[in-house]
Parts: sequence; structure tokens; C-alpha cells
Amino acid sequence: MSHHHRLAAATVAATALAVTAVQAADNFPSRSIQLVIPFAAGGPTDIVGRIMGAKMGEILGQTFVVEDRSGAGGNIGADFVAKATPDGYTLLFATVSTNAINPGLYKHMPYDAVKDFTPVARVGVTPTLLMVNPSIPATDVKSLVALLKANPGKYNYGSSGVGSILHLCGEEFKAMAGLDIVHVPYKGSAPMDTDLMGGQISMAFDATPTALPLSMSGKVHALGAGMLKRLPAMPDLPTLDEQGLKGYECYTWNSILAPAGTPKPIVEKLNAAANKALADPAVTDALKNAGVDPTPGSTPETTTDFVKAELAKWAPIIKASGAQVD
Repeated sequence: MSHHHRLAAATVAATALAVTAVQAADNFPSRSIQLVIPFAAGGPTDIVGRIMGAKMGEILGQTFVVEDRSGAGGNIGADFVAKATPDGYTLLFATVSTNAINPGLYKHMPYDAVKDFTPVARVGVTPTLLMVNPSIPATDVKSLVALLKANPGKYNYGSSGVGSILHLCGEEFKAMAGLDIVHVPYKGSAPMDTDLMGGQISMAFDATPTALPLSMSGKVHALGAGMLKRLPAMPDLPTLDEQGLKGYECYTWNSILAPAGTPKPIVEKLNAAANKALADPAVTDALKNAGVDPTPGSTPETTTDFVKAELAKWAPIIKASGAQVD
């Protein structure tokens, strides 16, 4: 075959592929979409994912089937999506753990947090709360720090697993206040919260979708919010920053990611649906009531930039904590 014929054949093939991609996008979605939550059912990510999935499904006219694939700090669910067919029908409800913390924490990552995904949209930022068992004689962060300093090694704090965001929140608190407290890892927030209510652990940081109902019920006491500004859902609760730990900030976030190579028209259709969902007052109210700060108006490009910035932000924090998982 001559050079010209080869060139013509390649052009025809490329055009055919482009036409097929456009047709696929035009018909998208023609069936239900799988939204993978990389953590256990009933946890903060699951709660937020279900709110978004229900509304996006309504907007796109197809059901979003939420599937919880937990394990390895979110790596199992994220890896499943990274290796899925890039056609828009399998999406990841990503968190700070899956795409910013785990790459610095795990020696052997099954996926590349940037290269193996096509970001679709940001959903929201979720603050954490510092909570204590009601038996702990402390009414605010100052009195808690004084109690912990007077009793080195006596008290402990729970987390949703080694290297999880809740573990790093605890380590940041420990480092900034100069404390000696013992870390007790769990396999998720739900078992951690059960033991916090039962008094098996003294304190814990937890994300607001599960922490707010607990603290409002009085089963645990919230002593501070882990963001630089107060929570709209709990305006009377001072931040840790306000209570003397200057600059303390520990949060998680959610973004929707598709496998790398997902056609741009499909990504744009999903992005439009996510932003339309975040413009709906019922959705924003549900998110705010769960303590989530919605992040509407993102593009696939700004979502990519955000994930890369978070990856760069957490790497030195993880290194300083000394946390590592094989």
C-alpha cells in the first residue's frame, strides 16, 4: 500500500471512530449507570453519593445504581473503576483518600490517581468534627488538650483505618497540640462511631454526614469543627482554629471520576448533569444538612486541577505522619 493510501485509510478509520464516539455520546445514557462508592454503606461517602446519584439519574433519565465496594482505604473500588470500560457507564465517587492520600500512603498502588481517571465534576467538601465520648471531662478543645497533656498515653482516638483521612486528622491534632494519645484503627466510620458511643475509645474525628446526627443526638459531644470557618449546620460550634490550634484544617471531599479515555462528549454530558443536580435547592439543602459544602460550577478541567493540587498538598503531611501501608 502506498504512503497516500495508508494515510487515506488512517484518516477514514479515525473519522469512523470519531463518528462512533459522537453517536455513543448522543445516545448516552441508554442504560443504567454504575456509581461506585469505595467505602462501606452508611458512611459519609455513601450518604453523599446516594443524594447525587438519585438526582443525576433523574436528570439523565437513567438510574444511577450505587454500588459499595469498600476495602484497602478505598483502593478496591477506585481500582475497579480505573480498569472499567471507558464508556461513561461506570463512575467513581472519589474522595481525598482514593485520589490524594492513598498514593502517598500505600507502597503498592493498583492504579495511578491521575493518569487512570478522567475527572468529571466536583461535588462538595466535607468537614470533620472532633467528637468525644460523653464520659470525657472536657467541654472544649482547650480543656481536652489540658486533660490529654496531664495524662500522657492514657487516652486514645479512633479512625476509619490506618492512613485514612480520619487517621490523618488525629495525627495533625496530636502534632499541633503536642499530645501523646494512642491510635485505634477501625474498618470504617460506622464501627468506630459505635465504639465511641460505647466508650471503648475516648475521641475521634468523623466526617459531618455521620458526625452531625451523632452529636445532635447527644450520644457523643462535638468539641470543634475541623475547617477554618464554622459549619452552617452547627454555627455555635467553634472551629479548632478558633480554639487555639491555628491553621488546623482537616476535611474530605467528593468528586466524580470516570475511567481514563472516556469520550469527551460523554464526560461533558455527565458534568452538565452533576452541575444541574448541584443547582437544585433540594440537593443543596440535603448536602448542607449533612454538613457538606457543595462545590457547583466545576468543569472537567478544574476538577483535574483540584485533584492534582490535593495530591501535592497531602503528600508531605503523610510523609510527616510516618503512616505507611504495604
